Amino acid sequence: MFVGMALALASLPLTSVYLFFAMQALCLAIFACAFNLLVGYGGLLSFGHAMFLGTAGYVSAHALKVWQFPPELGIAVGTAAAAALAATTGYIAIRRQGIYFSMITLALAQLFYFAYLRAPFTHGEDGIQKIPRGNLFAVINLADTTTLYYTVLAGFLGVFLLIYRIVNSPFGEVLKSIRENEQRAVSLGYITDSYKLIVFILSGTLAGFAGSLKVIVTQNASLSDVHWATSGDVVLMTLLGGVGTLFGPVVGAIALVAMQQYLAGFGQWVTIIQGGIFIVCVLVFRRGIVGEIAHRSRADG
Repeated sequence: MFVGMALALASLPLTSVYLFFAMQALCLAIFACAFNLLVGYGGLLSFGHAMFLGTAGYVSAHALKVWQFPPELGIAVGTAAAAALAATTGYIAIRRQGIYFSMITLALAQLFYFAYLRAPFTHGEDGIQKIPRGNLFAVINLADTTTLYYTVLAGFLGVFLLIYRIVNSPFGEVLKSIRENEQRAVSLGYITDSYKLIVFILSGTLAGFAGSLKVIVTQNASLSDVHWATSGDVVLMTLLGGVGTLFGPVVGAIALVAMQQYLAGFGQWVTIIQGGIFIVCVLVFRRGIVGEIAHRSRADG
């Protein structure tokens, strides 16, 4: 399936698909895959994951525009900032479980939202605009749309393979056991808080990588990437595609971006239409689109 997905995505520039739309979908797919690593395999539901996406975006945008960093260094700095933030907030949040963990992440995300609203370097509601794309490794010209698309695609495929390796490693197996029965994992001698902190940091770092790529694609860093609604969007993407499945978040991200793109003409009705579509999908695909397909395939087999 991975090879088929990679070939299908690699062939998009040969079709009539709008590449800017495709790149946005890939960035959000990275974000959703990172979130799914936390909730689908770690069993930790975060309501504030947008703070990693937005923080990395702001740091990368500032580094690229003000400090005039090359793209690879700008992405690295933004991702590192998200990793540091994930380590700090994760250390605070994992001390609680269930809804209390979720509410702490939401509170922390709102704290950073208002901090970025007032911070001088973010330019408040105007955001950081006209971010230069530059040349990746001084060779790859990101000003070319097709070249930028394949760069984003390479980033997405790299993250996807990394998550696949994490999930299917001994570390991933311990995560699944913690998700299913944390007390049993503790009785077996595992320090569960350490595992949860590590997966929280990994998830936040990869979400930051998505944010750094996204600002290069859109050439804009804004408050919308730190807003609680973005944290809600990633929950919807993951639920729509299928929690705990590798391909589910990708399908959910593409579906959400497609709805935003093609339903834009309905104006204020977009939110209502999207809500109706999500309700139908949740009722019909209780395990998510990919999860339900996989379940029925196993049942038929």
